Amino acid sequence: MTPAVIVLLGANSIPVAKKIISVLPGAQLYGLAGRTSDVDVSFTEFGTTLRELFANGTPIIGICATGILIRTLAPLLANKRQEPPVIAVAEDGSAVVPLLGGLNGVNNLARQIASVLDVKPAITTTGDIRFGIALEDPPAGYRLANPEYAKSFMSDLLAGHSVRLEGDAAWLRNSSLPIDQDAERVIQITEKPVVSTSARLVYHPATVAIGVSCTPPPPASRLWRGGVAKPGWGSEEIALVEQMLADAELAPVSVAGVFASTLDAANPALQAIADALNVPIRFFTTDEIAAVMSQNNTADVAMAAALAASSGRLVMQRQLSGFNCAMAIAPLPIDINTTGKPRGRLAIIGTGPGGGDWMSPQVKEILRNATDLVGYSTYLGLVGSLGNGKRWHESDNREELARGQMALDLAAEGRFVAVVSSGDPGIYAMAAAVFEVLEREAKPEWQGIEIQVAPGISAMQAAAAKIGAPLGHDFCAISLSDILKPWSIIEQRITAAAQADFVIAFYNPVSKQRIWQLAETRNILLRYRHPDTTVVLARNLGRDGESVEVYTLEDLAPELADMRTVILVGSSKTRMIQRCDGSVWVYTPRRYDEGKTP
Repeated sequence: MTPAVIVLLGANSIPVAKKIISVLPGAQLYGLAGRTSDVDVSFTEFGTTLRELFANGTPIIGICATGILIRTLAPLLANKRQEPPVIAVAEDGSAVVPLLGGLNGVNNLARQIASVLDVKPAITTTGDIRFGIALEDPPAGYRLANPEYAKSFMSDLLAGHSVRLEGDAAWLRNSSLPIDQDAERVIQITEKPVVSTSARLVYHPATVAIGVSCTPPPPASRLWRGGVAKPGWGSEEIALVEQMLADAELAPVSVAGVFASTLDAANPALQAIADALNVPIRFFTTDEIAAVMSQNNTADVAMAAALAASSGRLVMQRQLSGFNCAMAIAPLPIDINTTGKPRGRLAIIGTGPGGGDWMSPQVKEILRNATDLVGYSTYLGLVGSLGNGKRWHESDNREELARGQMALDLAAEGRFVAVVSSGDPGIYAMAAAVFEVLEREAKPEWQGIEIQVAPGISAMQAAAAKIGAPLGHDFCAISLSDILKPWSIIEQRITAAAQADFVIAFYNPVSKQRIWQLAETRNILLRYRHPDTTVVLARNLGRDGESVEVYTLEDLAPELADMRTVILVGSSKTRMIQRCDGSVWVYTPRRYDEGKTP
């Protein structure tokens, strides 16, 4: 289930919310701006926020009156099978009322919340009250094959009919259902495909494990196009798995997941199979695979993966060229959350130059879902409350490659890691460092990690926006740090940019150990630019102590800047507009000559 959101309208609700969140891992606090603090997400529009969460299938726990939840969500009520759980909780925790999502676990969620609040949930579902069970909402690990009959089936039981169990499931056996082995109505628990009727409910337990092993995928030039796997990739493997299920008389909905060695994680056939069956992928380490091989006297990785996942019996094995598949059945449904580990995720994010107002929605979503944050301590501090509850891995600002390796190693363990940079992660930041380590070390266990780069507003963009539009025409960016490249190269680039009349954004202009470089940069620029050329110095953008000041090139001096400053040097066409309050706008026009647009 998607992690729940707890919606607060006032500070008085926070103690109850914190009790609830203690039993709901991954849940987030959404608080009304101006009335709450210390929350994961602040919102201003209650109705818009709630409707967006509901439309996205997010379970909602509103610490508020039931009426406001009902009136807000009423226009969206269309399909009860798709409605996420919605629960109203009294501000003092004295009442827990499940409102929506009866087919998606709302009553069980209400029981969890009521338990931690030490109250009885206000469950009104008749079958749940009388029999302690909701036939339309089986527990995790079971899937109802014919939900269209569940309501009438329960109505028959409530009217006095009994039911016969075929197969075994503790949640049914231990319920208060009127079980009679001579009953005409049947509940069947089976991995096999069964023709269901209104008098026979069929539950498929998620007990089938599909183990796979693959040869390395084709070269990147043949496999990838625009960063996306070519259409049709994995089609033969999917066909083999589907045929094996049919030959073994196993229902596809009884498949718990696709299981493999971490060494096979990069092969796109695995994801293709999982997507076709709508199941997750889980991976076992080479040591875990080796242990199962030894126990079962086999060298088959696919068989070992299936047996490691199921702890059960092998059903079938088959091969294609370069692809092995094995199927095993577990004695009980496989808990996908405790079996193997998921594919690791690594997001390299940019928080923007400072405050949360400049952080993109994509970056905020990554920060909410990440398990681990990796970065320089100053930059980690920029994520604010979005860093609450995460594991922090701090390092010195100069340890970029070591930081990238740490992030990749953490992601290889199945974690969702966010590498945090200020500004944009691809501009003098961590994205390049991660890819450099990925190429240089080339560890096999890294190859299956899902990697994304989430952009942020760069310092030069923020500085330009604060002062007007100095980057309105051709521009370039140069770092004055000579730690990772020699000054001779920096000097060449400054000269070339000055000669070409680019607006230039200078990063890392001055540090405690580097002072002379900025003075030398000014001297180089003065060979090609007028002394009155406009220069913008922007410091601590989006943070305490923010300043944006305008100087001339002639007046540019090292003591005006530090490592938290970005410097924009205008071109020969950059202009200033005086404002009535004494400040100025700075811009570089799009046109160079009258009537001619570059």
